[in-house]
Amino acid sequence: MSKYDRLGSFLKTQNREHVPMSFADVERVTQTKLPPSAHRHRPWWSNNPNNSVLTRVWLEAGFKSEQVDMEGRKLVFRRVTVPSPAKSGGDGTSSHPLFGALKGAIKIAPDVDLTKPADPAWGE
Repeated sequence: MSKYDRLGSFLKTQNREHVPMSFADVERVTQTKLPPSAHRHRPWWSNNPNNSVLTRVWLEAGFKSEQVDMEGRKLVFRRVTVPSPAKSGGDGTSSHPLFGALKGAIKIAPDVDLTKPADPAWGE
């Protein structure tokens, strides 16, 4: 469990598309101080999943950061996906729950060429 998981839980409970927060709000929710680089460097708040543990937390919760105001020490988290417990990858995206539901439902005979036109006269 990450020390920032509380932010993910908090964001998942939000009914709004945009969740404005100050850096202090993020610290209050996570119950931990942000690193000094979060206060000094705008790229720390980027949506690159390899950026930090906190970045992965908000992406996995279905949000992206935007409108980062370094002087005002505030930002907005914008909902981009509905959070899903099963993640497809580390890039913050998730698959639809029905993805792969029909896998194996259709069998194609080994001698069938799917690239061959069904009606050879079709193109004439």
